[in-house]
Amino acid sequence: MTTDQTGQLKQWIDEERDQMIGFLRKFLQARSPNPPGDTRDAAAVVTGLLDRLNLPYRIVSPNAVMPNIISSCEGGKAGKHLVLNGHIDVFPVDETDSRWTADPWSGDIRDGKIYARGACDMKPGTTASIFTYALLNRIRDDWGGKLTLTCVSDEETFGPWGARYLMDHEPEVLGDCVLNGEPSSPLTVRFGEKGPLWLAVTIQTRGAHGAYVHSTESATKIAARLALALESVCDMDFPLPDNLGRAIEASRAAVDKAMGAGAYESVSRVTLNVGRIDGGLKVNMIPGQCRMEIDFRVPVGATREMIMERVNEVMADFPEATLEEIGHAPPAYSDPYGEMVTILQDTVEELRGFRPTPIISLGGTDARLWRYRNIPAYVYGPDPHSMGSYDEHVVLEDFIHILRSHTLAAYRYLRQNTQD
Repeated sequence: MTTDQTGQLKQWIDEERDQMIGFLRKFLQARSPNPPGDTRDAAAVVTGLLDRLNLPYRIVSPNAVMPNIISSCEGGKAGKHLVLNGHIDVFPVDETDSRWTADPWSGDIRDGKIYARGACDMKPGTTASIFTYALLNRIRDDWGGKLTLTCVSDEETFGPWGARYLMDHEPEVLGDCVLNGEPSSPLTVRFGEKGPLWLAVTIQTRGAHGAYVHSTESATKIAARLALALESVCDMDFPLPDNLGRAIEASRAAVDKAMGAGAYESVSRVTLNVGRIDGGLKVNMIPGQCRMEIDFRVPVGATREMIMERVNEVMADFPEATLEEIGHAPPAYSDPYGEMVTILQDTVEELRGFRPTPIISLGGTDARLWRYRNIPAYVYGPDPHSMGSYDEHVVLEDFIHILRSHTLAAYRYLRQNTQD
């Protein structure tokens, strides 16, 4: 086997740190909110870098305004195939939110942090994938197998034009293992995730003048009672395989530290969020219609069918309400003690002196799509606390740490799976 290039990779990252931060800022300044989902400007920033580095790529655009970028390279010998996956779309911004202390598309740097929409979820992680790919291209003779970069659109809305489309139509992206940089906290490696189940409920009544409360039910009051009644779904219990149960129990302290006190209690139970309520026309009118959009998060061990059985029992007490499913992705997990987990733990311990704990994620990622096909997929990224909020940001040192960790872990995975 050729000489280990770990030291060289670290040196390049140190020497090119400013260029990497500069790329991330430019990437953040390229607006890509989803909805509406137009990522062409952000994709152009990525392809511009690949062009400058003479790295060939393909663009796959089943939706013209949502391009996906794929680039692959072969190592010096046969081996396994590692896929680096990240998305280029971000949450939208409420332009009326005055709590932002800088333009949310500025990429402003203050006090060792970069501020912008997408500065947490997930342009730093995608940038880590891009530079991992670029750096390992320089030393292809020193590792074996294949490395594929996928920068996808449409992750924020279940990905029908992004990773989901690629999985169904581009077998090049499948691989033997996936490394993803979604926000996870440097303290944890996410080996699985809960599944979203999104429902829309419409309540209809006759409606009336606001003073004539005797004449009709209020659609908004029914919606409030229904939302409270649906909380009973969160009381359901689900069995887990022993090895998974042990891994989840062992993650208790790390989950609360990474995602905030109380987060662990949500890992193995259904949670409910009423994300939107729209009802009523005027303060002195009894609403005749109300629509709620509800976000259930389904834990590993549960299924959509289990949840819907209980939901339908609750709905039976609300004849004014009709139900529609507007999105679903099953929970999924990989081996919590898999090869890439150990490599990441060893790498992070070398870099920072601690071993990240394997945990289940509360939120969803594109990594689930590989898990559905029994391909191990793991997430290691920056702190998640500011994602989707005002003043979203990433700590610069955490960004560089994630980039270092991905680069070294990817190199070690490909190197130790080289076939002589």
